[in-house]
Amino acid sequence: MSRSSVNLRDATLADVEQLSLLWQPFLRRDVDDQLHDLATAIEHIGDHPGERLVVAEYDGEFAGAVYLLAAAYSPVNPEPVLQAHNPAVVPAHRKRGIGRALMESAVTWAEELGISHVATATASGSREANRFMARLALAPQAVLRMAPTPAVRARLAARHPGARQVTQVLAARRSLRHARAVSQSVTGG
Repeated sequence: MSRSSVNLRDATLADVEQLSLLWQPFLRRDVDDQLHDLATAIEHIGDHPGERLVVAEYDGEFAGAVYLLAAAYSPVNPEPVLQAHNPAVVPAHRKRGIGRALMESAVTWAEELGISHVATATASGSREANRFMARLALAPQAVLRMAPTPAVRARLAARHPGARQVTQVLAARRSLRHARAVSQSVTGG
């Protein structure tokens, strides 16, 4: 099949449900929150000239998407980088040039904006996605690691048992302050 069946366009609110299904692993757990978050993102893209959400269609069907964001390389390196967030293809439409078309849209937009680097992230366990990005010359620059805050706190406390009591007291105080603030904002007091 030729890539001529692939059409790229900016996302609309009509794409929210399909995006929710496609990006399930990257979104909040609650489906209503997912739909709200995606709708809000699409509605606000026009307010941010350095952002785009590109949808790919294959023979008129939703086939994939990528969120593009022009941003600084890091807080200490202001050089612009075009970040291609969550590039993904619907499983039924893989191996048809859709991923390539999505990444081409990222590179084209980077060129239009005068940005000299494109970055993306893939799931560490996705061999197929990592190999695809490597074939496009995207090399690893860093490893992004993530864990729930309480898990990190527990591991830190386990490594330094003497500091554990102080950190637990401080965490409990923060939780109480937060609970009081939420309670006051709800009751209006």
